[in-house]
Amino acid sequence: MIKLSHISFRYKKRRQLFADLNLTLQPGFIYGLLGKNGAGKSSLLKHMVGLLYPDSGTCTVFGFDTSARKPAMLQDMYLVPEEFNLPAISLATFVKANAVFYSRFSYNQLQAYLAEFELSENDKLSTLSYGQKKKFLIAFGLATNARVLILDEPTNGLDIPSKSQFRKIMAAALDEEKIIIISTHQVRDLENLIDSIVVLEQGNIIFNQSIADISERLAFEHSLAGVPDEEVLYAEELQGRRAGIVKNIAGIDSRVDMELLFNGIVKNAPAINGAFANLKYEY
Repeated sequence: MIKLSHISFRYKKRRQLFADLNLTLQPGFIYGLLGKNGAGKSSLLKHMVGLLYPDSGTCTVFGFDTSARKPAMLQDMYLVPEEFNLPAISLATFVKANAVFYSRFSYNQLQAYLAEFELSENDKLSTLSYGQKKKFLIAFGLATNARVLILDEPTNGLDIPSKSQFRKIMAAALDEEKIIIISTHQVRDLENLIDSIVVLEQGNIIFNQSIADISERLAFEHSLAGVPDEEVLYAEELQGRRAGIVKNIAGIDSRVDMELLFNGIVKNAPAINGAFANLKYEY
């Protein structure tokens, strides 16, 4: 379990980013951490892995205080950052130098992931494109079998076929012990993949719900013609039509439109959250 309790943090000479932030993430789920650029997503992820320390409050991962960065914790988590610098060595050399830090690393799994991504251990990192490097780091991270896998904007640089490969691989990689967190502002890339959505806006968590509860409580309409105004929680113009989010009065599970949901949360979070008023959840 990842638990952030009453986290406050500011960068030097800048406004406060987090103020009394609380969040609990449970094993067995893929979480989508959504937010616009600058919302604080990367900073929140860095707190989870101990690369940033809160001014007050605590962050623990499976009972470890992340700020202590103990080896027993670090071998059980892997972060694929949005930006990175990799040495001019072969994939095989990188693996040999880094796999030893992860007690459950699987070379067989790595080979399977590399084959899926059409990469070879003989490839030189310096000759790969940004997207290929990103795919290699994702493959390596999955092969560590760490219980916490964090991916910051993982689909940046990936073409459409690679994004489809990514979704398939990530869905298959989850088990009941793992926590997978995918941070992105490209919300459509996470459709049919994530189990729960956390939305960050200006350092505040403004939404935190499971896909199952969203599907039960909300309905996504591409035409609001004939829908009573009191049932509409959010509306926008979409290709000459009025589309939006409405209360799911019928209670029949609906397909979640991630982009429409994200727009609705960012622009009118109180109305969207109101549909979940009687549900118990923990930020």
